[in-house]
Amino acid sequence: MQAWQVHENGEPSEVMRLTDVAPPTPGDGQVLLKVRAANINFPDALLCRGQYQVRPPLPFTPGVEICGESEDGRRVIANPALPYGGFAEYAVADAAALLPAPDALDDAEVAALHIGYQTGWFGLHRRARLEAGETLLVHAAAGGVGSAAVQLGKAAGATVIGVVGGAEKAAVARELGCDVVIDRRAESAEDVVAAVKEATGGRGADVIYDPVGGEAYAQSAKVVAFEGRIVVVGFASGSIPSPGLNHALVKNYSILGLHWGLYNTKNPKLVQHCHEQLTELAARGAIRPLVSERVPLGGAASAVQKVADGLSTGRIAVVMEGAT
Repeated sequence: MQAWQVHENGEPSEVMRLTDVAPPTPGDGQVLLKVRAANINFPDALLCRGQYQVRPPLPFTPGVEICGESEDGRRVIANPALPYGGFAEYAVADAAALLPAPDALDDAEVAALHIGYQTGWFGLHRRARLEAGETLLVHAAAGGVGSAAVQLGKAAGATVIGVVGGAEKAAVARELGCDVVIDRRAESAEDVVAAVKEATGGRGADVIYDPVGGEAYAQSAKVVAFEGRIVVVGFASGSIPSPGLNHALVKNYSILGLHWGLYNTKNPKLVQHCHEQLTELAARGAIRPLVSERVPLGGAASAVQKVADGLSTGRIAVVMEGAT
C-alpha cells in the first residue's frame, strides 16, 4: 500500500515521504481499516516536528483522524493508532473506540467531525456550560477548531463573535454564521478589544473559546464578562500565556483548561454521548464540517504544511479514490 512516512523530524513538506509499504498488522483489540478520508489536524504538523505530546517511533505515518471502512463494510470514525496513522491506504485503530459515521455527512466531512467537534462540544457544554442567549467569542473562528465552535455555539442559541486573521477568513466566518466578525489583521490589539466591548454593550463575552493563546489570550482577559469563562483549548500561536490569577479574582471569571483526549480514558461514555449529540445535530443540519479543500493522497504533505503555516480555512481532507 501507499503511505506517507516521517523518518526524521522537521517541517511536514520536508520530512513526509510517500512510500510503498506493507499494510499494518492489527494488534490485540485493534482492527484494520481501509481509509476513505483523513482529516488534517494541527497535531499532525506537531508530530512531524517532534513537538507533540505523543512521539511515535520513527518512521511513522501521521494522520490522527479518519473516516474508515471496516472489513464488514461499515463506515466508521476512528483515531488511528500511531505509528500507523491515517495518511495511508490502510490504518489500524482500537476496535472499542470506533464510532459510526453519521449518514448525513460524506466521507471528508465525517473525517473532520470527531476531534474538532468533540473538543468544541466538551469545551462549550461540559466545561463552560454555555447557555442560550449568552455571548460566545471564538478566536481563529475560520479555522478547523474555531469553525466547529462557531457552529456549535449557534446551535446552542448563543450570539457568536468571531475573531479571524484576514479578509478571506472574515468572509468564511460570516458564512459560518458569526453574528459579529472582527479581523485582527485590520485592527490593532486595542481595537479588537474595543470592538468586542462595543458589540456586547461594554459587558464582554460570557464564554471565550481560545485555541490560539499568546496575544489572543491577553485580549480574552480584557473582554471576558462578569462570571465569564475562558476555555483554553490550545496554543496555535506558539506562545503559552501566563495568566494573572489576581486578575481572574478581581474580575470574577474562570479559566478552564480542556484536554479532550483525557475523556477517552477517564470517561469514555461521555465521548459516546457527545457523538450521539453531534450525530443528531448533523442530521438536522445544525452542524456540518467546513471542508475547504479535498486533496488526493499524493497531496497530503503540502496540505499538512499549509495547516502548519496557518494558511487554511476550515478543514483540509485527504480523500481516497472512490470515496464520497
